Amino acid sequence: MTDLTDLGIAAIRDGVRAGSFSAREVADAFITKVSRAKALNAFLVETPDHALAAAKSADDARAAGEALKPLAGVPIGMKDLFCTAGVATTAASHILEGFVPPYESTVSQKLWDAGAGMLGKLNMDQFAMGSSNETSAFGDVISPWRRADGSNAALAPGGSSGGSSAAVAARLCAGATGTDTGGSIRQPAAFTGISGIKPTYGRCSRWGTIAFASSLDQAGPIARDVRDCAIMLAAMAGYDAKDATSLKLDVPAWEAGLNPSMAGKRVGIPREYRVDGGPAEIDALWQQGIDWLRDAGAEIVEVSLPHTKYALPAYYIIAPAEASSNLARYDGVRYGLRDLPEGAGLQDMYAATRADGFGAEVKRRIMIGTYVLSAGFYDAYYTQAQKVRTLIARDFEAAWEKCDVLLTPTAPSAAFALGEKSADPLAMYLNDVFTVPSSLAGLPAMSVPGGVDAAGLPLGLQIIGRALDEQGVLNAGLALEQRAGFTARPEAWW
Repeated sequence: MTDLTDLGIAAIRDGVRAGSFSAREVADAFITKVSRAKALNAFLVETPDHALAAAKSADDARAAGEALKPLAGVPIGMKDLFCTAGVATTAASHILEGFVPPYESTVSQKLWDAGAGMLGKLNMDQFAMGSSNETSAFGDVISPWRRADGSNAALAPGGSSGGSSAAVAARLCAGATGTDTGGSIRQPAAFTGISGIKPTYGRCSRWGTIAFASSLDQAGPIARDVRDCAIMLAAMAGYDAKDATSLKLDVPAWEAGLNPSMAGKRVGIPREYRVDGGPAEIDALWQQGIDWLRDAGAEIVEVSLPHTKYALPAYYIIAPAEASSNLARYDGVRYGLRDLPEGAGLQDMYAATRADGFGAEVKRRIMIGTYVLSAGFYDAYYTQAQKVRTLIARDFEAAWEKCDVLLTPTAPSAAFALGEKSADPLAMYLNDVFTVPSSLAGLPAMSVPGGVDAAGLPLGLQIIGRALDEQGVLNAGLALEQRAGFTARPEAWW
């Protein structure tokens, strides 16, 4: 029998329904693999009982002749940003160490209602702040990939959803949840040779998801391929009255609508995404992607997004500003860490708790955010950044008059070594150069693997679509996926 951990979401779902194997057999296989992959540091908490209980429900339903749920028998990983009732949720931060929520996030509850089982909580950049999964209070996540040059350097799995991308790429789970604020689903997917989609802002509820930047954060799936992403996203999405930003719309049948033909579609190539001095391999892959979509029947058109160069500066004002407000609740009073020096007063407790509980990157962003929101600088920075955000959204609206989707690289390079960029925050922030603009505009965007670089590391292509057109994004992603024929996978060393 094929190793069950080699199967993705669709194959597991269909196999359990057909009786080719039991959900229990699938759960056991993944639980064993997770227990043997400690070297990746992808899981913060393992929850085999949860996965086994979901598997039992699936097997019992099949034995009774009942209709199986959409994700019956499918074991997944849950990013540690989603609150899970009775299971520790820390956002990979010391300040929440030991916090066990009494409630379930809407996204995770939807997945359990769909029949999925949880293998555990996945490591991440602390409070989702990072692009390499080096800011976790519980240690770096190690990518399962290695360069083919024999250097054996430990590589970044991307961030902030690095635990999710590493776990899916290493076949530790069939799929995983991620969150994307400025590219934290798409960039990790690109670094590890898998697929991930950030849906339109508001498609997935943010209730019960620990907030970083409330106007940007959006949940989405990370999975083996486009079809698996479509299946998982359908289970995660939907209106939630508890979230004021949730869209009151029906969830489309994205899997049923998958179609790799691009006949009659126009694909825009934004000229501003060509970065001077970037790796030639990125430009070559981009051109290959253009050729693949043309082969699928698309018309290729050049478009302009003139305010793209201002996207990163605007993002790194808006996101820290929202973070400084959201993270003010972590003060040692109600939950999580409390650092109370002897004889200290309330203000001393606040200061000691936040100093000990937050990591360096989180403190950096809180300080930036507090600065740009201060009375003397609010209009000069935050107000101007919001104006730029509006201009960026208008650029996309103008582009949609000429095309249906946009094709760009996902990241400006392949995965880099851990420690390579951590001393230079600006170099780290540049990892988001291709993903941030669509986040500021709230648009759906997806990364699919397109090839490998000279060192044998994955490179991703990004599709950006109109608001609410996840179907168009998925279809273009499927067209790329079929033509790329990407089958590379990391050799197990962990």
